[in-house]
Amino acid sequence: MACYYDEHNCKPLDCGERPDDLLHLARLLLDTGVGVDLQIEFERLFPGARRKPPASKAAISKLKTVESFSEGEKCPICLKNYEKGEVVKQLPCCHKFHFSCVLPWLEKTNTCPVCRHELDTDDRDYEEYKRQKKSLAKQQEMLETLHDSMFT
Repeated sequence: MACYYDEHNCKPLDCGERPDDLLHLARLLLDTGVGVDLQIEFERLFPGARRKPPASKAAISKLKTVESFSEGEKCPICLKNYEKGEVVKQLPCCHKFHFSCVLPWLEKTNTCPVCRHELDTDDRDYEEYKRQKKSLAKQQEMLETLHDSMFT
């Protein structure tokens, strides 16, 4: 049987440390969907500029390794031409990079350097933020569709 802390991806509090009750309340509101009903979004609960966390190790390990076929194709990071048949890493958005160029980038941020396509992260709060943002955009789209169907 697994340990409670392992199952919930957390660690026990240190001696004298208190739980962050507001953070737990915010997560409860967001996770149960009550926050959407109350029109509470992640940004209002956690204001301030969010920095994009690094890409997860699993996302980095899943990157495709492909060969460069075309002449004159360049790595967008170092701007050096690929040699014909050189092995490069391809992100899910199909942009290709030298692995030695893209790895340091992905260790700092989870986005493609060219198009800003986001890879998965290990940051639970950031993943929740992305989920909330997507949910709000979908809700707004549904409202616009309903409005358009009623008034056109």
